[in-house]
Amino acid sequence: MWSRTHFSGALAFLAAAVTAPALPAWLVSLATIAFANAFVVLGLVILWRAGLVPFGQALFYAIGAYSVALIGRYTGLRDAFLMLAVAAASAGIVAFLGGYLLARYRDIFFAMLSLAMSMILYGVLVKTQTLGSTDGFHVETPTFLGYAPRGQALNLAIFWLVLGLSAVAALLVRLYFRSVAGMLAVPVRDNEIRLEFLGISVTRLIHLKLVISGVLAGTGGALAAFAIAHVDPNMAYWTTSGGFVFVTILAGTSSVAAAFVGSFVFELVRSIAVDILPGAWQIILGSVLLLTILFLPEGLGSVFSRFKRRTPVVAP
Repeated sequence: MWSRTHFSGALAFLAAAVTAPALPAWLVSLATIAFANAFVVLGLVILWRAGLVPFGQALFYAIGAYSVALIGRYTGLRDAFLMLAVAAASAGIVAFLGGYLLARYRDIFFAMLSLAMSMILYGVLVKTQTLGSTDGFHVETPTFLGYAPRGQALNLAIFWLVLGLSAVAALLVRLYFRSVAGMLAVPVRDNEIRLEFLGISVTRLIHLKLVISGVLAGTGGALAAFAIAHVDPNMAYWTTSGGFVFVTILAGTSSVAAAFVGSFVFELVRSIAVDILPGAWQIILGSVLLLTILFLPEGLGSVFSRFKRRTPVVAP
């Protein structure tokens, strides 16, 4: 079943892909970073729906980014799709292993543990010369199934790659929300003891959500590394995780599309704020967050939800 909202989303992705060559280069670059970061926000939405608020998603984001950088630097492999697969798998493995610890905790303990794990990686990156230390290092230019663009053609290729994967990720996350594991998020948040009495392992459910969010964050980090062409330890720092939390508050958890819209709005507002108030741009960002909480307490996603409720369902 497809609603008018679904068609609108598909048309928005198609329009962005078609009009990209005519858009200013700065706007294409900004949208590329925004949509790459939206992968992390999608993972946060999955966790937030279950009542979990991590402050360490930068851990998986940095793992994905450093994975593609290290592959290009030490193996000579440049294929973007292969590097993305390795980055997503690396972040997923770390999330799977770390999930055995994180899935046992809730509330502030969960948040602080995830933050601690992220800061451990930050410390390792800063102290390791092989990994570039505080300066980081360059990311090799990727190829796309043998196609090796340069200049603006490369920026467009990366944008189209990010856009295509964003559409796939949005569809898969939406399908996950409709699955049994996805729909059990609210019961986990409200009263997980009842689920345990029904024979459902809440720990396993949360573990699964952690792995999915880790894979999404790793993919986003890899895509951001392609776009920026550089990695550094700040990708694992707590302020990076805080930025993702900011975007999740702005977007809300009621809509998949809001993760991408919220991420784009955040990057756009931040760019404008830095241009207007270079020394105090955080004031503008903080004001935007305050206004969002006051007038849209459920985030931008609540706007999409209201629109969806008012539109009839269209048969396929």
